[in-house]
Amino acid sequence: MTRIAITGIGVVAPGAIGIDAFRAMLAGGDSAVGEIDRFDTTGLSAHRAALVRDFKPRDFIAPMKLRRMNALSRYAMAAARLALDDRREPVAEPAATGVALGTAFGPVQTSVDYMREYVEKGAALAPPQLFAESVANAPGSHIAIEWGFRGFNFTVTQRESSALTAAMIACSQLLKGAARTVLIAGVEEASEMLFSVLDRLGALAHDDGAAEASRPFDRRRNGLVLGEGGAALIAEPVRGSAGKPPHVYGHFAGFGIARDTTATASDWGIGPNALVTAMKAAMEDAEIALGDVDAIYASANSTQHADALEYLALQQLFGDRTPPVVATKGYFGEYAAAGALQIVAALLAVDEQMLHASCGFEEGDASMSIEVVRERRPAALRNVIVNSLSAGGGIVSAVVSREAA
Repeated sequence: MTRIAITGIGVVAPGAIGIDAFRAMLAGGDSAVGEIDRFDTTGLSAHRAALVRDFKPRDFIAPMKLRRMNALSRYAMAAARLALDDRREPVAEPAATGVALGTAFGPVQTSVDYMREYVEKGAALAPPQLFAESVANAPGSHIAIEWGFRGFNFTVTQRESSALTAAMIACSQLLKGAARTVLIAGVEEASEMLFSVLDRLGALAHDDGAAEASRPFDRRRNGLVLGEGGAALIAEPVRGSAGKPPHVYGHFAGFGIARDTTATASDWGIGPNALVTAMKAAMEDAEIALGDVDAIYASANSTQHADALEYLALQQLFGDRTPPVVATKGYFGEYAAAGALQIVAALLAVDEQMLHASCGFEEGDASMSIEVVRERRPAALRNVIVNSLSAGGGIVSAVVSREAA
């Protein structure tokens, strides 16, 4: 496909507010996972998450508007403002600018709060603003209203793959001419209900002799760590600029999508074929060959099943020539910005020509013969594959490229 440039990035992440802080977090190799102090985890098997801290929404949102937004919308609005500020020139045509947002679970806490008020006080006294914020597309609507973006506006809920799916659809619409620019975002909030449900399902990492942590591809991995936050990208087709050219971090060069019909609603499938199909489709769309792929930014989230499935897919596609693999979710957890932070990490790798260390990976799994990057190092990166596997069987792969063509 014609490549789509990323000209601005905004990050509200566990451990980092702003793109420079996020760069530093990745460069330092430090995880943002810590003990939960937002709600009580007594009686649960897990007690740690990657939470956004030191976030001051008043730095990004006017007080009167702030009152009408829940945490999910605040994360998205702040990330959008940071991305727009990061771009070196204003968006040329707000009327032709779209919004594409992904969220795995949306405003769960707001829905809980509204139903509590509804049950306790009745329909007449339940706050209507809570109801308005209980829909998944509220953050995207706030963004469009704030900056006057009147292009298409949609929200995708595709579990772990939400942000990458939103990016895929947004890029296809850009290429059709449906918009001149698109703000692509991913956002997620860690709530008590979501955490407890994932814990009861046995999905979360826990202390089983090794400290509770996210360990992608590590032999001791035993579950994901819940993360939250927001990230936004300014995307536009490659073209000349009448003003000062914006900095281009990298390009979306191709996408592939597949469905694993063997997956259950809360688990991954039983074979690698669907992910192989998605990666092949992404490379074909980007018009590159296997030998043109210089690294994989993996979906690996520290679960036994999903990490093993991704390894099998890489082996099937690349064999003994599998490129270096980077797993980023040890930094900021799973669902954090619904996958957008993983995309940002891949873009920064291409921009800096630097592979990040795989946070949480310390002890290799004897059944996996791939090179998981352990230490940050320089690398010549032309094309990087970004994978996103969703429980339930949704799979999206993308090629992020350094060059415009």
